[in-house]
Amino acid sequence: MTFSILDALDSPAVFAPHFRGGPASWHAWRAFLAALFALPMTDDDLGLYRTHTGRSEAPAAPFREAALICGRRAGKSRILALLAVYLAAFRDYGPHLASGEVATIAVIAADRRQARHIMRYVLGLIDGVPALAALKSDETGESVALGPHCLIEIHTASFRAVRGYTLAAVLIDEVAFLKTDELSANPDQEILTAVRPGLSSIPGSLLMIASSPYAKRGALYQAYRQHWGKDDARVLVWQGPTLAMNPTLDRALVAQAYEDDAARAAAEFGAMFRDDIAAFVSREVIDACTVPGRFELPFITGNTYHGFVDPSGGSSDSMTLAVAHLERDGLVQLDAVREVRPPFSPEGVVADFVALLKSYGIRRVRGDRYAGEWAREPFRKLGVEYQVCEQPRSDLYRDLLPRLNSRQVELLDLPRLSKQLCDLERRTARGGRDSIDHAPGAHDDIANAVAGALLMPLGAAPPMQITQAALEWARARPVRAVRW
Repeated sequence: MTFSILDALDSPAVFAPHFRGGPASWHAWRAFLAALFALPMTDDDLGLYRTHTGRSEAPAAPFREAALICGRRAGKSRILALLAVYLAAFRDYGPHLASGEVATIAVIAADRRQARHIMRYVLGLIDGVPALAALKSDETGESVALGPHCLIEIHTASFRAVRGYTLAAVLIDEVAFLKTDELSANPDQEILTAVRPGLSSIPGSLLMIASSPYAKRGALYQAYRQHWGKDDARVLVWQGPTLAMNPTLDRALVAQAYEDDAARAAAEFGAMFRDDIAAFVSREVIDACTVPGRFELPFITGNTYHGFVDPSGGSSDSMTLAVAHLERDGLVQLDAVREVRPPFSPEGVVADFVALLKSYGIRRVRGDRYAGEWAREPFRKLGVEYQVCEQPRSDLYRDLLPRLNSRQVELLDLPRLSKQLCDLERRTARGGRDSIDHAPGAHDDIANAVAGALLMPLGAAPPMQITQAALEWARARPVRAVRW
């Protein structure tokens, strides 16, 4: 008879001592695990299953993919650790592996600190059960081997790092908040694409994404939109507010969060996707404005160039510069972009930026109000006037959007620029006013400089265009004296 995950959870010799608080504390999670592995359900379990999945019929077979949409402090990380240890200790992957091959259970999070948080739960479960501790054959700060055939290992959110593994399970925590790399605007989708081939060779392998929800986009929202409430869906989607999944949490804390910011609390504790956050611009629009293979344009006599700088102190954010000009047909072209990532000497970067500005004939640069006089003085010493832009960056992005949508600008083929523009979010405040900024964990240093540079030529009147027909019309008519 198979020793199920609920058997392990109930056994005093296995996991029962580590999930204290009584049956009510973990009732909703037990129903979730029963659904995930298609285990027998009580009437109460089936009621919870219907409430949190929108389905009516109990599952007939275990799921190979699942999405957990739960509020903060609901217990997601402990459940992910439980799944990792159970799948490593109570399943034999040897028959499915080549000689010397191991089955990896990958725990993925936004960064190593977050992944180690789950790993501490994993090690606590293993070391707290003598029978499991005896299975440990190797342990490092980022992995633990149970027996000869299985390894639990933490990874950061990189689609490159998880390729090439034979995977028994992939457990991704806080998938809605994964940090983007410089090339991918959709890291969650890239990771899912990268891990699925590694899961295909192990029967019964499991892919699970878990997170409190955020904006209505990404892998988590896509799973919810496609599979929640559908009895025949191949992906189990479980949506649970914090207090439903963890009734021991202080209710006053949750109530205060709703009072402070109802929209944020509905996502963080109510497990609801946010309606007040939307993508600023689509990847398709950015791609349409990008000239493939164009990385920089040279100075051309007769053009009037404009520069915009996003300064930085050199310790955390990049310092960026963008140059643009207006063509006679009204098209604004991005000519050059510079980014210097920290750490750096601000004075040294200013010298390099001034050299580029002067190569385009620019003696006056515009930028934000960063650090008061600091940003202006170094430029002034090198013969370039630094003018403060009165518009906040949110307004710059707002004014740039119609130019992007109508393809009135041409962008350079720079992956980091495209990513930062796609990462921008439009947020609606309580008063109804929109603001545009980068997503949590993302950056917009390049996007800010580029937006400012592209809008600068549009602030002045475009150059007068005199056609040959107009010249001939003027020559054919005599000049008359006009009395004032």
